[in-house]
Amino acid sequence: MITKKHFKLALIPLAFSSLLDRPVYAAEDDAAKDEKVIVTGSRIRQSQAAGNAPVLTLDRDDLAKTGLTSVADVLQKMSTSGAALNTRFNSSGNFGMPSDGGGVGAGGAEVDMRHLGSDRVLVLVDGRRWVSGSSASGVSSSVDLNTVPLAIVDRIEVLEDGASSIYGSDAIAGVVNIITRKDVNGWEMNASYGGFGDFIADIEDGETTSFDMTFGATGARHSIVTSFSHVDQNVVYSQNRSLATEPLFGTGNTRGSSATPFGRFVFFDGNGDVVSTTPNGDAGNLNYPSDFHDFTDDDRFNYAAFNLYVTPSKRTNVFTRATYDLSNDVTLFTQAMFNNRRSKNQAAPEPIFIGPDAGTGGIADTVSIDVTNPYNPFGVTLDENNFIFAGRRPIENGPRQYSQDVNTYYFTTGLEGTFDTGQSAYYWDVSMSWGTNRASQIKTGALNAARIKRALGPLSECQADPLCVPLNIFGRNSISQQMLDYISFTQKDASQNKIQLFNANINGELFEMPAGYAGFAAGYEHRVQSGFFEPDAIAASGETMGIPASPTNGSYDVDEYFLETKFPLLSGVSGAEYLEVSAAVRRSEYNTSANTSFDATTTKFGVLWRPIEELSLRATVSEGFRAPSIGELFNEGARNDQSMSDPCVNASSSVQERCLDIWPNIDFQALDSLGQTQISVNTGGNPQLNPEESESFTWGAVYSPDWFRNSNTWNNIGFELTFYDHEIKNPIQALDAQTQLNNCVLLNNDEQCFGIARGGNGGITSFGNGLQNLDKTGIETAGTDFKLNISTEELDWGRLGITWRNTFVEYYRDSFFGRDFDGEEFGSNPDRAIPEWKYDLTVDWSLNSWSASTTVRYMSKIYESCSDFLDGTANSLTNLGLCSNPSSVDDSFSTNIMDETYYVDFQLGYNTQLAGMDADFALGARNLFDQDPPLCTQCDLNSYLPGLYDPQGRFWYLKVSLRP
Repeated sequence: MITKKHFKLALIPLAFSSLLDRPVYAAEDDAAKDEKVIVTGSRIRQSQAAGNAPVLTLDRDDLAKTGLTSVADVLQKMSTSGAALNTRFNSSGNFGMPSDGGGVGAGGAEVDMRHLGSDRVLVLVDGRRWVSGSSASGVSSSVDLNTVPLAIVDRIEVLEDGASSIYGSDAIAGVVNIITRKDVNGWEMNASYGGFGDFIADIEDGETTSFDMTFGATGARHSIVTSFSHVDQNVVYSQNRSLATEPLFGTGNTRGSSATPFGRFVFFDGNGDVVSTTPNGDAGNLNYPSDFHDFTDDDRFNYAAFNLYVTPSKRTNVFTRATYDLSNDVTLFTQAMFNNRRSKNQAAPEPIFIGPDAGTGGIADTVSIDVTNPYNPFGVTLDENNFIFAGRRPIENGPRQYSQDVNTYYFTTGLEGTFDTGQSAYYWDVSMSWGTNRASQIKTGALNAARIKRALGPLSECQADPLCVPLNIFGRNSISQQMLDYISFTQKDASQNKIQLFNANINGELFEMPAGYAGFAAGYEHRVQSGFFEPDAIAASGETMGIPASPTNGSYDVDEYFLETKFPLLSGVSGAEYLEVSAAVRRSEYNTSANTSFDATTTKFGVLWRPIEELSLRATVSEGFRAPSIGELFNEGARNDQSMSDPCVNASSSVQERCLDIWPNIDFQALDSLGQTQISVNTGGNPQLNPEESESFTWGAVYSPDWFRNSNTWNNIGFELTFYDHEIKNPIQALDAQTQLNNCVLLNNDEQCFGIARGGNGGITSFGNGLQNLDKTGIETAGTDFKLNISTEELDWGRLGITWRNTFVEYYRDSFFGRDFDGEEFGSNPDRAIPEWKYDLTVDWSLNSWSASTTVRYMSKIYESCSDFLDGTANSLTNLGLCSNPSSVDDSFSTNIMDETYYVDFQLGYNTQLAGMDADFALGARNLFDQDPPLCTQCDLNSYLPGLYDPQGRFWYLKVSLRP
């Protein structure tokens, strides 16, 4: 619904344009005005500068200047981008399974726009939907951009507006359209080498090499392009980055795991007192209590040393596209691509958490340590009568390692052509596409909880199994290879996403109007999407000591019809050099394999008004939707372990009273001893989900004054201002678990307590957190984009170009939380934050054979809570001096500021002839001044936000390109 607020804000571009000397239209030469093409955001052929929605175009030169080897890395540098998955997320063993059933996406890379999530961004390749990613941990609804190599990209068009009426589901926050290379004559070779270090000759880690070769030929009736590419990105270990050497930088081991290489054991002694104890040293004939001491936070285990800072990835791609003119008016086209990704993740050895309050929600919670176990030093059985929990980190088994092998296939074929009726030309195309993304993952270092239970239980039960070896978890180096052989296994998982498309489209002119011809585009699309996740049998049965997993299997098909029109109303009259209105409507009808159905009709209206030649004013209002994904509909259940602070731990008397009202059997002495840092959250799909709905508004101005046209210095000056406003209703998500727990306990919200269960001693053992359509208000965000482009003529000192892109977030509200999140860190898996201001400023210079490019990237301050489970103790974040705004009243009120951050990237280029070939050389550095990312006290991994900030270290690279 359009409100008064939207009308008032729509007047802002007019007020802005009045501040300029001459209001605005981007200058073009006459040839460019006459050329009509299809630009992302519309299916009607038109002049590239004539659209009523903002589109950012990145061409091959723009991509080359970044020195990056991934489409995702390029897009994540945009000012409009939010925190999205990339290869700096060492995700497999650390996050568990997300609530949307999409898996952790290990080794993948995605794009987020407007901080609304990667599943609300539609990714197209050559205007067609691309197959979603798969990483053998779920069925994702987001595209893994590692499946599209930079070598095949001609340009990337980013629509910074909602477009469900044009493209269907998912196009809420924007659309990314990757246009592949088509017209290539001859061959081209590109190679690069780089890594983190003091200079290119002193690379220390993260070595990255890339190579691609492209061949092309065009004839009278045919064209063909074939490309081969390979990227090899090597590992960076967390222990080699100072900020990531501990679970939280500056806290020692106090935030480490309670599962230590020595073992931690919490139980009631004979007097009914809680004992929390750990062995003094290595394994041997341990005696309790002489060989044990009271466990403290300083005994915790530093799991960060085993993590990865940048995950290794090898990507190989083969791509080909061919066209053949069957006649003057009909062309046959075919496009095929194969991409293989091999990547790895690593985490600390899989912990053994057992006992009634272990909180795994599975077999491990039922494990006891029997008195007949030959290594039991306590002389009694630890069971449900006296056992609270035990934690042991079996470093003898080595780290958990996850290896992904992901194959992507995509094939398209079809016909396109033109025909004339009278004086009007019509363009049509029909095509069919098939895409498959299949992944397998092998995990080593996994442990079998059922066998651990047998090996720690009564000796007679272990002896009844000819394979069983009694297990010793008491003291470091106590677990022998025979013991490991019995309790460990290799986990094998697989998943797949598949898409099938049939498209038929036509566009052209309807009738003549006073300002030109009315245009239209119409079409039909039939789409079938299916996917499955097949977890390892042991993981699916719940016998794993790691994250259990449930299978997913489902599909849906959709029929869609769309119509888009534009009407040029006025041209060449006073006050209206040009005036155009447009409208679009799309009908989508879904049927799922669960015999459910839903549909959506979305509309979009736009206006483009050019009061004078140099000024364009434009606005759009559109409806959008996002259909629930296969993972959201059909995931049978999953668990993720979240770093959370239990408000019942170390609580005040009033909070303890509230906790007892909800869970009457809490033993606070035992609960405080547990000191839970990770809580297992159970989630799953919901076949009754409805689509998300959205309303989007954009309005803005494009201004290019003409005074420079007679200048001998300036070639182009352009300003662009866009205001955006997105509102999402019925969002599909699980409640934030930390917020739910706080609301339950601290805000006395009984409804939020539903699904949260505690063990007999108070530890959280079950946390139900399933997917649902949240309330009607949902998510709202609004802000402003401002862009400036300046270029000069070729002068004595060279040619200069300046591009400055800014995004200002006015607000980002989630109705469930009831507050504004812009400028704050929030969420988890992955951690997210919303800078109020982001920009990238690029200055390009060229003279003869030399060129240089410098980019400054900026992010404003981020505020975060500076509180965790050790509040009120000597080791609280406040008392350790890590909070920039500490509270002297209550540690839980302390906050921390991640200061504004600048990154400088630089590239120097030289063009010459080499053995009769045209050769381009480039030497560059990203993060030239070695800016460290700001410390994040609430982040789950490596103490920073890898979705927003660059990794610690300066990255040098060298590139060479050869052409005949």
